[in-house]
Amino acid sequence: MSKTTFYRKRKFWYWIGGVVAAIIILLSIGAIILSTKWKPILTTKIKEGVGNASNDLYKIDFKDVHLNLLTGTAVLDSISLMPDTNVFNQLKEKRQAPTHLFRIKLAHLKISRVGILTAYFKKKVALTAIILDHPSIDMIYQKVPKRPDTVKDERTLYQQISKTLKSIAVGQVKIIDADFDYYNGKKKLNQIKHLSVNVKDILIDSAAQFDTTRIFHSKNIGFELLGYKSETKDKMYTLKLDTLRGSITGKNLEVRGFQMVPMYAKVAFSRKYSAQKDRYDLSFKEINLTDIDYVKLNKDGELHVKEISLGPAEVDVFMNRELSPPAIDKARNFPHMALKRLPIPTVVERLKIAKVNVAYGEYNPKTKEIGTVKLSGLNGVVSNLTNDSSRLSTKNHAYADLTTYVMGAAKLNVKIDFNLTAKNAAFSYQGTVGSFDLKALNAISKPLGQIEIESGKVSAASFDVAANSNGAKGTVRFYYKDLKIKMLGEDSEGKEKKKGLLSFLANTLLIKDDNIAGEKGRIAAVTHERVPQASFFNIMWKTIFKGMREIVGIGIVPMKKMEEPKKK
Repeated sequence: MSKTTFYRKRKFWYWIGGVVAAIIILLSIGAIILSTKWKPILTTKIKEGVGNASNDLYKIDFKDVHLNLLTGTAVLDSISLMPDTNVFNQLKEKRQAPTHLFRIKLAHLKISRVGILTAYFKKKVALTAIILDHPSIDMIYQKVPKRPDTVKDERTLYQQISKTLKSIAVGQVKIIDADFDYYNGKKKLNQIKHLSVNVKDILIDSAAQFDTTRIFHSKNIGFELLGYKSETKDKMYTLKLDTLRGSITGKNLEVRGFQMVPMYAKVAFSRKYSAQKDRYDLSFKEINLTDIDYVKLNKDGELHVKEISLGPAEVDVFMNRELSPPAIDKARNFPHMALKRLPIPTVVERLKIAKVNVAYGEYNPKTKEIGTVKLSGLNGVVSNLTNDSSRLSTKNHAYADLTTYVMGAAKLNVKIDFNLTAKNAAFSYQGTVGSFDLKALNAISKPLGQIEIESGKVSAASFDVAANSNGAKGTVRFYYKDLKIKMLGEDSEGKEKKKGLLSFLANTLLIKDDNIAGEKGRIAAVTHERVPQASFFNIMWKTIFKGMREIVGIGIVPMKKMEEPKKK
């Protein structure tokens, strides 16, 4: 190739490159001019669209809008979406107000590949993605009157917007690393950070309006919370969460690695208070909720769940008895009474518990030791957990069927019947205990009762008790043989020592060595008066323990009679 030919070709490509560059420059200048022209139009349309779509309930405001017609992107800066309280109150009077209001603020909102000309001339909104980066979202639950059928708008969303738009199609909506606060009125109930939400394939048109596979007009709504950690308001616990993941379309919620960790050791924690207060140390590896009615939760503010499964998990509860009792009546914290205080109507059809280890410990200031009741491998099912008034009118009892191992030795089967509408927290429980070596109870009897069991074998035990906030009454059967105990005390240096004479007298005069099942087997009719500071777990195990002591022949203390709880 000659030099003349080479230079001619190079000049040709220079010319082509110059033309292309000129076209790009002209298009860029044109895009800038068009963007400047379209910016006020787009700003007006966005504000009008939000107002019209929400019946003027919401107003959107933003500092600036950046429009790029070449790439089809738009970015809004310093955005706020706020409800108009006057409009809300008007809708409330008409019984047309929504159950939840939202307040949203974010620095940037990015809209990708939006067909602006198509939207303007063909009335079709089509875009690839809407991205909200690090928004602040407040969700406020409002108790509003139920909407009567006479004022309910039965039209689909498409039918409501069809005069303005023919279709809306969004590939995905992503909320990245949001701060989310949930309020009940003015009271903040929950605060969540680092929440991400992904809504896929949103379509609103004449065909999709009747697509039953879509929820909130989308094919899938997923959300995820990673690495959550925060302190409780009283600065006494740290809450940790490895992963929270759910899908509105799939109607599920998965929680992995939830922990509630006390900030102080057991005794040090209790001494931060002037009165007795339970200390909780919780670790749940898995919590799963299935078949959640998210639509009902959003529409009516009611939570309906088919099943919650808990476990494996570790639950450690501690109480320091050196402190004075609290001024409250702990009956309000019985499971079925606490259920009544949930802020929203709730129905959990089935609670499944698997591989949960429970420890309940008390510190005895006299022995300076902690006695702990341990329930290992707790498994079972609780059905009909609800505070919903309509459901309670037909089903007002919850039932628990549980199996566990007491102190890792005695197999316990217990069934609990909770009266969900009883004002006196009425419930009943019955169960059986398998054979075990009584020495397994030394972990409780030594620190709490200064009694050591030297020998004894249990062949079987059972109980049937009715209880309420005042106390409990029922029967206890406890069959055993070869029981021998040792009474303990302290020497001058505070060390544990055996009280020989008392131990001899107890084993000779008080303790009944055997109680064999049969016609001559002893049965305890127990009446136990509850003090206001006694917890649900306390009244259950102390009533059984009292029956066992009476059958053994020690610790019989006359109690005041209480009115027998009525069984339904």
